[in-house]
Amino acid sequence: MPLLWLYKRTMTFGKPVIMGFLNQRLKKGKEDPERLRERFGTTSHNRPDGTLLWVHVASVGEAQSMLTLVHLFLNQNPSASVLLTSITRTSAEFLGSRLPPRALHQYLPVDRPKWVRRFLDHWKPDLVLWAESELWPMILSEIGRRNIPAALVNARLSDKSFKNWSRIKPHAEEILSAFIVILTQSDKDKVFYTKLGARSVETTGNIKFASPPLPYNPDDFNILKMAISSRPVWIYASTHAGEEEIAAETHIALQADFPDLLTIIVPRHPERSAQIIQAIEQYQLQITCRSPQKIPPQTDTQIYLANTLGELGLFYRLSPVSCVGRSFSKDGGGGHNPLEPAQLGSIVLHGQNIHNLKDIYGPMDEAGAAISLKSPSELASALRIFLQDEELLKAQAEKGYAFANGQSRILSDVIKELEPVFLLAHLPVLKAES
Repeated sequence: MPLLWLYKRTMTFGKPVIMGFLNQRLKKGKEDPERLRERFGTTSHNRPDGTLLWVHVASVGEAQSMLTLVHLFLNQNPSASVLLTSITRTSAEFLGSRLPPRALHQYLPVDRPKWVRRFLDHWKPDLVLWAESELWPMILSEIGRRNIPAALVNARLSDKSFKNWSRIKPHAEEILSAFIVILTQSDKDKVFYTKLGARSVETTGNIKFASPPLPYNPDDFNILKMAISSRPVWIYASTHAGEEEIAAETHIALQADFPDLLTIIVPRHPERSAQIIQAIEQYQLQITCRSPQKIPPQTDTQIYLANTLGELGLFYRLSPVSCVGRSFSKDGGGGHNPLEPAQLGSIVLHGQNIHNLKDIYGPMDEAGAAISLKSPSELASALRIFLQDEELLKAQAEKGYAFANGQSRILSDVIKELEPVFLLAHLPVLKAES
């Protein structure tokens, strides 16, 4: 196809541009300088012997969801291994602490022919599960050229992306031909992918519904539980720019009713800690940072900044009420996974900017399992109601819990639709564990 040929030519002769882009990301802390060579398809790891499943994830959310399939695959294939790839440092750090034995993480190579071929020549995956909305042409065309059985899982397309791909439909169709099956989050996504020429498209729902509860360290839980004691507490989780100020202003609005209130802020990106502290200092609130040393909140702590990775499950278990971040943020929002607090018995509050996860938030709101707030000013009022009424708080938490734990069919549907991919890879079909 001419369009794909043009793309390949651009990536072949665009190395100075790509290196400039990577250097900019390095300066911003978005690339790991110790592992930059992985972005060129180079690694210090040997390929494990035996069958290798390659799973690519877009973000921490997809990583958490796909780990369910990874565990199933490894449990049912004792001599196999899994390679997980991602692009962001946050997802790499998350996976680094969650990977089971026989699984390892690498950064996805930049979509340049030489680097992609180097990556695939080394790893030689037997099967690919791709959970990423970005369709990297060189990588996917090379997967197709090598006839590696591949599936696109948890697929979605925004209206804008569909419109853009429709302009170059032959190009889109060629790229999508790499996938034997495409499993979409919604029927709307299924229509989009079908119109772009994809084959074997099925709607299975959002695999984030199938994620297990976030883990936690029981010893850390007990320490924090003792430190918090009987204080009223709430959490603003996975915050982005602008939301830490909302948390501080909400705390101040509730002080008269709850003088010993503890507000926990868990930023999505802990590397923003200095910026967050500077933003909160103007409110003259007492801040304690958890930091890697796991410092607990003190008796006079008003804002507890949980600037660590992989501990969200701990804080959801500690707090009866949660506001899920990136739903009021300055970056346009998009939302983060509301199922995570609901699974752990924490009430879900959120703003209006949840377009990235409408398929989760919509049904949750309709079922009364989550509460949508029109503006940040409503957050204090909602918290006041629940923190003053224990029975109402318990009833709302039960609604969220029942909803979050009633979606187990999705994993079974995904596994069923993946059968032809595993068969083509000459692997046993996955079985859902009861």
